[in-house]
Amino acid sequence: MSRQRSMEKILTSEYVSIGELVRITGVRYSTLKFYTEEGMLPFEQEEEKLTRRFPREKAVSRIEEIRLLREQGLSVPTIKERLIE
Repeated sequence: MSRQRSMEKILTSEYVSIGELVRITGVRYSTLKFYTEEGMLPFEQEEEKLTRRFPREKAVSRIEEIRLLREQGLSVPTIKERLIE
């Protein structure tokens, strides 16, 4: 049996995993991992070894924002500057 949470549960959760963010947004895992490592995607992590938890609403709207800026032809460094302002 699958250990994945149902989409219904994910969409009502305060926090989601990176895998669940992939399911919600359709953005590739490697892309989300890159955004996270670049500091573009907010997450919480209790300890170094523990799973990163993403505040769902904030993360989804941030991913949308990045997607729109990418569609406008902006580079990742430029987007990063805008987001961190």
